[in-house]
Amino acid sequence: MCVRHGWWLLDADADQALEFLDVRGLPEIAAAQRRWVRVARRAVRAGVGPGEVFAVAYAVVCRWWDLALEWPDERVWPARLHALAGGDTSGDLWRWRAVARDAAVFPEAVEVARALLDPVMAELVWQDSGAGRPRALPADGAFCRRLSERVGRPWLGPLAAVDFGGPLISWMGAVIRRRRGVAVPPGHRDGLWWVRRELQPPSMAAQLRALTEEAGRPGSGTVWRSAVAPERRALITNLLDDAQEQLIQLRGVQRGSSAEVAERLLQGLGCGIGRLQEAVRETVGAALEAGVRVEDVAAWAGLSPGELAEVLGAGGGAVR
Repeated sequence: MCVRHGWWLLDADADQALEFLDVRGLPEIAAAQRRWVRVARRAVRAGVGPGEVFAVAYAVVCRWWDLALEWPDERVWPARLHALAGGDTSGDLWRWRAVARDAAVFPEAVEVARALLDPVMAELVWQDSGAGRPRALPADGAFCRRLSERVGRPWLGPLAAVDFGGPLISWMGAVIRRRRGVAVPPGHRDGLWWVRRELQPPSMAAQLRALTEEAGRPGSGTVWRSAVAPERRALITNLLDDAQEQLIQLRGVQRGSSAEVAERLLQGLGCGIGRLQEAVRETVGAALEAGVRVEDVAAWAGLSPGELAEVLGAGGGAVR
């Protein structure tokens, strides 16, 4: 960011006309830039590279940025995006979400980075995990509650706490494993300041390329969140969460007699597979309703058109 001119400089390699965003009307971005200098110094004193700390915080807030489309209580980012777009995102919302994302989330990224470096916050993670008496991380844990307050969203705590598989829970897990002295297997990485590739946010250029490619594909005239009813989207999410929970519960069950272990594994796998099959059926139906071609949906699902019809028939739907 150029604090002197109030410009947020953009990636010159991205296929878009803008060179910078005018952030003079958003003083919180310049204030975050000044705070970042202090946060970076704190990182160095803690023996970690500032860029590594920011990468984790950036992954966390970009995850929130994506999820926030489903959060009715989120008011800050829509207003900030509107301002970054010069007061009008209508007709080109998805492009603006790609172009302005980094500037929009920067104040929260700096605050999250500051929080992750705070030993008091790490201690809250440890206490939430049960400390010496291990337990599952609670949805009302003190760490996520305090973090949500620090980013000015007191309602966010329970949502962040149940984002299993996200970068924040991954960081919390690393804190807990470090405190418990859990050894990392050879050839594996497991650190506080490492973000798995699948959790790294796509660049602006990558997002714009994806939007361009998507524009030429069937169903691209619709947006998933608009074309698919909220109830159906929630159902798909719940089915995936249920399947994941079933599989997680199977970890460590391979003790006991052969019959007992086989019974538990097969029952758990069967339940998980059932949930995934339901998720496939709901996703197929949603894609067809959104205007995606039957042939494409069938190919992505690894099914023939006839098999696709059977899948939909099992759920009461039909191929259009």
